[in-house]
Amino acid sequence: MADLPEQITTLIKQLAKLPGVGQRSAQRLAFHILKMSDSDTQAFINAVDSAKKKLIKCSICGGITDIEPCAICSSEKRKNGLLCVVADPKDVFVLEGMHEFSGQYHVLGGTLSPMDGVTPKDLNIDSLIKRVKSGEIKEVILATNPDVAGEATASYLCDVIKPLGVRVTRLAYGIPMGSNLEFIDPLTLSMAIEGRRDI
Repeated sequence: MADLPEQITTLIKQLAKLPGVGQRSAQRLAFHILKMSDSDTQAFINAVDSAKKKLIKCSICGGITDIEPCAICSSEKRKNGLLCVVADPKDVFVLEGMHEFSGQYHVLGGTLSPMDGVTPKDLNIDSLIKRVKSGEIKEVILATNPDVAGEATASYLCDVIKPLGVRVTRLAYGIPMGSNLEFIDPLTLSMAIEGRRDI
């Protein structure tokens, strides 16, 4: 890496900061970018610049949008009393990709992590409480990831929201369709048994 020109080294370092991109992937991406035509390179630069300059946080849900409020928050069809709480803006797009959820969203902007110094004050929780207190919300679905931080955040939110008199639910976790029990890890099996439902 020391023999590479400074400009390439800098490009690799910047690309390696992206999530899921290691040093080798960053190097491959850097050299791919260098092989792009001038017009493709400029289109790439313009796309990043436009996204950074024109996308904003929705003042209601905290999601990413180019209009204020976002299309979901401004839709009368979505105001059915269901509010899905997610950690990051990208989670909204993942859930919307299913075309199954017809409620609204609330983006926390992360999850609780005392080790990293992330406390409730650092997340979009105060506005969540205001939305719940408005009386329009009948059920809050906690859709944070099933990891330590996600579970801690869901537990905290449940303790804060339940006393407000709305139903609080958590995404079910369990066995993926088409899988075999012998290949499922014990934690997933345990959560599947806990989250069982009547048929």
